[in-house]
Formats: sequence, C-alpha cells, structure tokens
Amino acid sequence: MTTTMLVTMVVCFALTISVAVSIGLAAVLGIQASNAHMLISVKEMFNAINKFPLAAIPFFILAGNLMETGGISRRLVEFAKSIVGGVQGGLPMTCVLTCMIFAAVSGSSVATTFAIGAILIPALIKHGYPTTYATALQATSAELGVIIPPSIPMILYGVSAEVSIGELFIAGIGPGLLIGGALMLFVWAWCKWKGWGKNDGDGRLSFGRATWQAGWALAMPVIILGGIYGGVFTPTEASAVAVFYALIVGTVIYREIGVKDLYAILRKSVISSAVIMFIIANAGLFAFLITRAGVPEAIGKWLEAVLQSPALFLLGVNAALFIIGMFIETSAAIIVLAPILAPVAMHFGIDPVHFGLIMVVNLALGMITPPFGVNLFAACTVARISLDRIIGQLVPFVGVVLACLMVITYVPAISLTLRDLVYGR
Repeated sequence: MTTTMLVTMVVCFALTISVAVSIGLAAVLGIQASNAHMLISVKEMFNAINKFPLAAIPFFILAGNLMETGGISRRLVEFAKSIVGGVQGGLPMTCVLTCMIFAAVSGSSVATTFAIGAILIPALIKHGYPTTYATALQATSAELGVIIPPSIPMILYGVSAEVSIGELFIAGIGPGLLIGGALMLFVWAWCKWKGWGKNDGDGRLSFGRATWQAGWALAMPVIILGGIYGGVFTPTEASAVAVFYALIVGTVIYREIGVKDLYAILRKSVISSAVIMFIIANAGLFAFLITRAGVPEAIGKWLEAVLQSPALFLLGVNAALFIIGMFIETSAAIIVLAPILAPVAMHFGIDPVHFGLIMVVNLALGMITPPFGVNLFAACTVARISLDRIIGQLVPFVGVVLACLMVITYVPAISLTLRDLVYGR
C-alpha cells in the first residue's frame, strides 16, 4: 500500500498535477491496494478538517483581504517608511518592516505578498530598483507572514502534533524578529554596495504624522496578540476579532470599503480558504493511511539508528525539509510530517514547540524556492514578470534565511525564552 501511494504521488508531481489532488489520488489508490472500504476516505477527510482551531484559517485570510482593500496596508507602509525610509536602501527596509507588522494580523504569506506587494513593488521600481530585485525582496519578506504570529502553518502544526498553539505563537516572535532584522541589515548593506536607493526618503511622512494616520491599523496587532497572550480569547477567537476589527476600520473609520467591495473580498477569501481546506483534507487522509501502515514508527526507528545525536537529527531533518518544501505545499507537508517527526524529536529531548518553529521556518523557505514557491508566483503576478527572471536576485535572500534557520535550530533560546517567561517554565 505504502509503495503504491508514494509511486502515485511522485508520478502525479512529475505530471504537474496539483499537490492536493496528487496526495488525495495517492491515498485513494492506497485504500484500493489494501482492499479497505472506500468510506474510510470520506470519514478521514472529514475528520482532518473537523477541528475547531482550523476555523482560524478562513478568518485570518478574510482579515488579510479586508486589510488590503480597507487601506490598512497602505498606512502600515507609510508608518514603516517613516521609521526606516530615510536612509539609503530605506525603501527595501520598509518592505521588510511592513511585512513584519502585517504578519502580526494576517497569518498568511500569500496575503502579505499581495497586500504589501501591490503597493511596494511599483514604489521600488519607481525609485530605480530593478523589477527582479523588487519582486524577489517582496516574496522573501512576505515569508514572515507565516513565522511571526498569528500563523496558519503554526495552527496546523499545533493541531497535527498536539502542541499548544498559544505557545507556538509566542515562540514565533523571536525567530520572526531575527529573520526580519537580518533581512533589513542585508538589504541596507546590499543597497550601499550597489549604490541603490539614495533618494528613498523622497515623499516620506514624519514619524508623528505617519503614526497618527496609521493609529487604527497599528492597534490591530496589539489587540489581536494582546488578547491571545492576555487570555482574553483563544487564537481561533482572535481570528474572528481580526475580521470584525478590519471590517469596522475599513468601512466606518477609513471608509475605503464599500458594500460593492464586500462580494469580491468574500469571494477571494472563500476560494483561498477552500484551497487550503482541500489540501488539509487530502493530506489528513494520506497521513492516516501511512500511520496505519506503520511508516512513522519505521522512520522514527531508522532516524534513531542513523542520526544518533540531537544535532545530527536536526541537521538531517533540516536538509530533508528544505528539499521537501521545494515540491510540497507548506500546509500539506506539515500535516503529513509533523505527526511523524515530532515524536522522534521529543525522543531526542527536543522541545516540541522549538521543533515546530524549525519546521515552520524551514518549510516557509519552500514558499520562496522554485519550482513551487507560492510567494514567488504571487509576487511575479503583482510585478507581471516570469519566475525564471528573479532566480538570480533570489539566491542571496534564501542564503540569509537559511543562515537564520541554522541559528534558530541550534540556539533554542531564540524560540523558547519568551515562551518560558510568559508560561512560567
């Protein structure tokens, strides 16, 4: 059964069939090969999405789309530009900083790419930056959307590995700040070397004025994250609060969302949510079958025998996840691999929250690596260029994130210090 499933999935990938359909078809053929009843497929697909924390996914997607249309994104850009936009290379630094702020409420890297990229990619090009550089920068910066909490992949890991989502969220702050800071330092040095961005401060608002205009937008992450960590509401409830807040600000305060805009916003959100839920359902069935076949236990024993130290285990897992992330969508990879790898990590004495951050950061790299990087497709769509043109500009950014990943992997305190302070561990 397992062989049938893996061969089918690889063949489907080779034929460029979508990830969700490939995984689902492999699982169905696996059921047929084992002579099990086909009703298992319906039952397990339903069980995979019949989990309360997953309700946060469509809400965070809707909140991100409301922020994009309601003027919140634009005001966050002006606020970030008022802080770092006055130096050479300030506009690329603004892109990174804005994505960090936007990530604190959107939970999605693709939503971040479209919401911020629609504003900053044209602005970067207007200031003389190459289109390829602007596109690669936006795709990489938007990766922070799934690292800085709230994060949809963290929700999926928490559900799959039975780990506290609240702890994952707070543990994501340190790695998010590290990657964001490293990217800003890198783009500043790169622009200095290239001689780009000497006029980035043109049209920049004063800090006070930008803060005043973005006040309602800046209050959103404070309310959402403060409510979660203050125990006012759960991460799932926070997603609904984010939608309500973004709707009120966009329609009543900023008045940039009209009744006619709501249909397009809802339609876009429903389609995005349905795609993710379909992936989760198929990946859930696939994970059930490979678990039933004893694959996780076999892999765990093999890893224990071959990689006999935590350091080697983490190095091997990072190498495997980096390759897997290139070809499999992040949500599907987490749902399939988290139940397999998390118990092995715990056997090596690795905190499951720390391991969850390693998985999320590593698989998020798959969003900016060909051939199936979703952020690359989104950024190229905004910039209206082909994917192959940005590969050269993308390599240094991937190198920066990889270096940060190694630090996050082997310095657990970056992820766990804040978690331990909040939860008293």
